[in-house]
Amino acid sequence: MGRPYYCYMLSFAFLGISLISCKTENENNNVQTNAQSTVWEVDFIDEFDTFNPNNWQDQRIWVNNETHCYVPNGEFGTREVSNGTLKLKVVKLNDKRSCDNFDKHGKQHPDTEYVAGRIASKNRKEFIKGKWTARLRLSSSGEPSMFPAWWLLGARNNEPPVEEPDENICWPITGSGEIDIFEHHGDHHKNRFTTGAIKSLEECDEGDWWTLRKDFPVTLTEYHEYSVEWEGADLMYRLDGKEIYRNVGQGDKYPEPMFAILNFAKITDSPMKSDEWVMEVDWVKHESRK
Repeated sequence: MGRPYYCYMLSFAFLGISLISCKTENENNNVQTNAQSTVWEVDFIDEFDTFNPNNWQDQRIWVNNETHCYVPNGEFGTREVSNGTLKLKVVKLNDKRSCDNFDKHGKQHPDTEYVAGRIASKNRKEFIKGKWTARLRLSSSGEPSMFPAWWLLGARNNEPPVEEPDENICWPITGSGEIDIFEHHGDHHKNRFTTGAIKSLEECDEGDWWTLRKDFPVTLTEYHEYSVEWEGADLMYRLDGKEIYRNVGQGDKYPEPMFAILNFAKITDSPMKSDEWVMEVDWVKHESRK
């Protein structure tokens, strides 16, 4: 990523081998490449041959002042599975329609001409730590209001759908913590994405969005693998298998089961230049240590 690398050799003469380990300066994060890789075992994978309700459910909620309405069952083409990929879309309609999305305080979303797709593995596929990866691409990037995302939330999150008695923890307190693997902020840049955890300030709805997150360049219209893994006490973020960022010491702050979310949001009032935006997902998987 344009940073200097520093390498050193580890020799094991009695085995007749040498290993090279490299590290790179990464501002306030001690990013490093391990000489030996962790061995992972896949315990969940969805390759989107169909939409599997045992893995995902539609999540209809109003958050972040989003200007669209999340609709169920792929209405208006907002959630489509075809040719082995999932397409989540923001779709511009010809007129405003009523929206039955509510925020966590019970306020209903105003009428809107935009609809979108959002799915979550909540109460379907939830895991403690491990490694989450998705292979995805966007149809375009850098348009104002774009906000596609691939991310995790603690399984005791109290936002809809609430299906279990223990889903009573307010974001981002432990039990409802957030880790953002991939976000694209079209209002601010093209062909860049943001990754990193939300730092909990230990109060309801009080989170630090900036301290633990960082932007990276990537060609968003091409497929890439975006992942996070718990490396000891750290959260390690990878792009196409290569470590790019690390939240040092933050991994132990997410001890709870977590579920995955994929969504395409529209977050400001800027008009869409096209009739739809698309995030295409080839597959999603979770792995645990062998």
